[in-house]
Amino acid sequence: MSDLTGARPLLWIVVPCYNEQEVLPITAPLFLEKLHSLTQQGLISPRSRVLFVNDGSRDRTWEIIRELAAQDEHFLGISQSRNRGHQNAVLAGLMEARDRCDITISIDCDGQDDLNAMDEMVKKYLEGCEVVYGVRARRDTDTFFKRFTAEGFYHLMNLLGAEIVFNHADYRLISARVLESFADFQEVNIFLRGLVPLVGYQSGTVYYDRHERIAGESHYPLRKMLALAFDGITSLSNRPIRLITGLGAVFSLVSFIGAIWAVIQALGGSAVAGWASTICFVCLMGGIQLICLGIIGEYVGKIYMETKARPRYIISERTWEPYERRYRG
Repeated sequence: MSDLTGARPLLWIVVPCYNEQEVLPITAPLFLEKLHSLTQQGLISPRSRVLFVNDGSRDRTWEIIRELAAQDEHFLGISQSRNRGHQNAVLAGLMEARDRCDITISIDCDGQDDLNAMDEMVKKYLEGCEVVYGVRARRDTDTFFKRFTAEGFYHLMNLLGAEIVFNHADYRLISARVLESFADFQEVNIFLRGLVPLVGYQSGTVYYDRHERIAGESHYPLRKMLALAFDGITSLSNRPIRLITGLGAVFSLVSFIGAIWAVIQALGGSAVAGWASTICFVCLMGGIQLICLGIIGEYVGKIYMETKARPRYIISERTWEPYERRYRG
């Protein structure tokens, strides 16, 4: 699928969009400028494209995408039938692109990720890397709370068995060859930061500085970051279940020792004092049991959703095929 004149790879930049009417008119020309720059350097084919994925936006995002596609052939767009979340939006774009290009680069629409990192990503692909991760070089511009929670997120994920690249979000290059293998992963509950490394293939890393959001508001507050972390852990690792088992064994041992101590005290004629401490211990055990049941329930719920095998995304409209109504993935 490469450019036959110079064996240049055909690139599709995949951009998930959710309520981005404020920032899209600003960043879309930047994506197009970068596409032309890469073409002029001879790194990619002039037939490369920018694919916007509308994730069920409630504002004018889809109308803006259609206008962009009508103005320039380099812009393409697909729209999901409803909001299905950032991860599914990225997946929809990647699966749409895999049969139409040689490489994809997924990037958020907000303009925070440095577009110049794409140059190094493509060069690493030409050197043999099938996956190239965009990694933040530092977090100097973040507040202490943001830096602490973000870095804690990555450490927690790795600690609990979800192996991900530190300080890497969803800014990455993936070749069509990798996407073909990735298509065999049929999980309904997806966490791309953990699934992509599982596919394997030679990978590389490009470091870049992250900027402030150009316009609009962030769609990933702390609440969503915590939900994403929990989804990633329970989707990729059973280590929390093993921790529960180990915790149960420890408390069982402590309880057994405590029971022996109480019997010895009773046989010796000593009264077992400590009503307050007993109540505290019972409450502690009750709380731990509820937490453990909640974690187990989360795994059971995910198994339930996986067995249903519902589509991860439904594309209701494409800018280049207005009469094709639906595609399931």
